[in-house]
Amino acid sequence: MANSPSASNEASKGDSAPASGELDELTLRRAQRGDDGACRALVVHYQRPVFALLSRMLGPDRRPVVEDLAQETFIQVFRSLKRFAPLGPARLSTWILTIASRRAVDELRRARPATEPIEDDTSGLAGDDRADQMTRRREIAAAIQRAIADLSPPYRAAFLLREYHGFEYAEISRALGIDTGTVKSRLARARAALRESLAEMHDG
Repeated sequence: MANSPSASNEASKGDSAPASGELDELTLRRAQRGDDGACRALVVHYQRPVFALLSRMLGPDRRPVVEDLAQETFIQVFRSLKRFAPLGPARLSTWILTIASRRAVDELRRARPATEPIEDDTSGLAGDDRADQMTRRREIAAAIQRAIADLSPPYRAAFLLREYHGFEYAEISRALGIDTGTVKSRLARARAALRESLAEMHDG
């Protein structure tokens, strides 16, 4: 099996999808046969979106847990890879991220993390327009992060899969084991929470 992926410098890049699309079919078939080189190629190809999703789900302050869950995700991927149907309803990236999201939801249900405080280091830059803009962007990002962190795990998963990873409603439905109507209602609630959080920041 492929070596365990390292989170070093990967989660921070925040890629939401493999840079070159899906893994090519030949490499996938080789990985399904257990070829070590192909398995390593699969990990390299998909580790960024896996780490990005897990980091957003769990928070940047839980790097060790993110690394553990990423490893568990790929272990499960290789255990089940022979059963993956390339011509089935799910893309390989969707299938892998579904495994990762379920791991994250299970982890959040066990122990909900606190939101990491956002440091605002603008010393020496007060009054500078560029510094003010940077501060404002950090404030907005922090407000969005807090709003996402305040969502219950299933709502957070639906929102992140849709907005950060481009899942279709049907793909989120399959990933979370819910119907598309529930997907839409969870997304509406998540977006409303974000709007409320940003409105409160603006009013403040």
